[in-house]
Amino acid sequence: MSWTKRQFIEQAFEELGLASYVFDLTPEQLESARRRLDAMMAGWNANGIRVGYPIPSSPDDGDIDDDSGVPDFANEAIYTNLAARLAPTLGKVLAPETKQFADMSYNSLMNQTVMPI
Repeated sequence: MSWTKRQFIEQAFEELGLASYVFDLTPEQLESARRRLDAMMAGWNANGIRVGYPIPSSPDDGDIDDDSGVPDFANEAIYTNLAARLAPTLGKVLAPETKQFADMSYNSLMNQTVMPI
């Protein structure tokens, strides 16, 4: 079974030092992060990175507890890149290590999954 959207979101917040066991994330923060996750995955899909993520037809159509449908090898690329997208909106600076992991895991994912458009 693959990760849920919530698990990606919580892991991205943890990368930013906002772990759910310490900080209470509001429903609005979680929903905003879900929309960013969906948008990021739609962009990747449009660029040929297809991992089975269910792209909603509109920003309001997704559910945070939906199963993501992605293979395990894509997890790190997703949550680290989501953290990179969330950081500026939260006034956070992405740790250099997280940035490095985001870049490396994205490149690895791209090499494994890119399909012709």
